[in-house]
Amino acid sequence: MSDEMRPSGHPVEVSVVMPCLNEADTLAACIQKAQRAFAEHRIAGEVVVADNGSTDGSQAIASGLGARVVPVEAKGYGNALMGGIEASRGRYVVMGDADDSYDFLEVPKFVEKLRKGVALVQGCRLPSGGGTVLPGAMPFLHRWWGNPMFSLMARRMFHAPVHDVYCGMRGFCKDLYARLDQRCTGMEFATEMIVKASLRGETIAEVPITLHPDGRKAHKPHLKTFRDGWRTLRFYLMYSPRWLFLIPGVALILLGLLGYAVAMPGLTLGGMNFDAHTLLFASLAILCGYQSILFAIFTKTFAITEGLIPSDPRMDRFFRHLYLERGLMLGALSLLAGVGLLLMAVEQWRAVNFGPLNYATTMRWVIPGATLTALGFQTILASFFTSILGLRRK
Repeated sequence: MSDEMRPSGHPVEVSVVMPCLNEADTLAACIQKAQRAFAEHRIAGEVVVADNGSTDGSQAIASGLGARVVPVEAKGYGNALMGGIEASRGRYVVMGDADDSYDFLEVPKFVEKLRKGVALVQGCRLPSGGGTVLPGAMPFLHRWWGNPMFSLMARRMFHAPVHDVYCGMRGFCKDLYARLDQRCTGMEFATEMIVKASLRGETIAEVPITLHPDGRKAHKPHLKTFRDGWRTLRFYLMYSPRWLFLIPGVALILLGLLGYAVAMPGLTLGGMNFDAHTLLFASLAILCGYQSILFAIFTKTFAITEGLIPSDPRMDRFFRHLYLERGLMLGALSLLAGVGLLLMAVEQWRAVNFGPLNYATTMRWVIPGATLTALGFQTILASFFTSILGLRRK
C-alpha cells in the first residue's frame, strides 16, 4: 500500500497534525472534531498525533480514536511538528495544538483555500484579521502587546501578509514544507514558516478563526511569555541582517560623519566647542558602523549560500560591482591614505625635533589617519572573507 493511501485504499488529501505532550485532558475532543470535519465535508483525511514523550496516556487515547500516533523523541514544539508533518500522508497539512483552544471543525476553511492554490493558509484569532478571541482565551500581554507587535514586525520586516503571526493553526501544502527546509526546533517553528514563505514569495492567505480558552486542567500552557517572545525577536533579527546590522551601521556612520563635519574645522555651536575629542568619538562611530555593515554583508551572503533565504537581486548587483579585486583595491587605497596622514603627523613631529606638538592640530591628522588605516585593513580582510562565504558547496 502506498504511503499516501489510507487503510481504506483511498488517497489522503488532508493530514491534521497535532503536537502532543501530556494532552490527555483535551486530545480526544480535538481528534473527534477533526474527524467530524472530515465526515461532514467529505474530506479524505487523517489525524496524526506527534507525541513528544507523553506520560499521561495520550498515546492510548489517540490510538483508540483511530488517530495515527507518531513518536518523536527529540524534545521541542518544532521537533514534534516536524516529526508529525514528515510522517503525514496528505497532500495538505493542517496543524493545530491539542489543547482544545483551536476548533478543528474549522479545518474546512483552510482546505478550501488550499484547494484554490494557496501555499500557506494562516489562521487569525485577532479581530484585526477578522478573528475572535473568547474571554479568557489569550493572556492580556499576548493579545494587546506581544502578538500585535510581532505581527506588525513580520509585515514590516518581511512583508508577510498576516495579522496573527503566533497563531498555531494553519494549513499548507506538504511540498511547501519541503521547500522551506525549516530548522527551528522550538516555538519559533511556526514563525519561521511564515517568514520563509514570505521571503520566498509563496502565496499566503489568512482565514479568521475563533480562539477558545485552553481546556487543559492537568498542567499550565507550554508557552512562556518572555522566553518565547525573546526567541521570536532573536529569530526576526537573525533573518533580517538589514535591521540587525545594516540600518544601525548606516546610522552610526552618518553620526560619525556629522561629528567630523563639526570637529575638523573646530566649530562652536550653541556654546559647545567641537575639537579633537569629538573626532575620537566620531571615528569610533564610523568604525563600529562600518563593522556592522560588513556583518550585514557576511550574514546575508552566508544565509543565501546555505539556502536559509532566497537569492536577493540587490546582493547580486552589489557583488557585480564590488567583487574581490575591487574590494582589495578600495581597501588598499584607504590603507595608503591613512598611512599617508599618519606619516604627515610624524613629519610634523620631526619638524619640531620630536619635541612637544600642538595637540589640537596634530590630532586632526592622526585620528583620520588611524581611522582610514583601520577601515582599509577591515575592507581587505572582509573582501577575502566574503569571497570565501560566497563559495557554494557542490
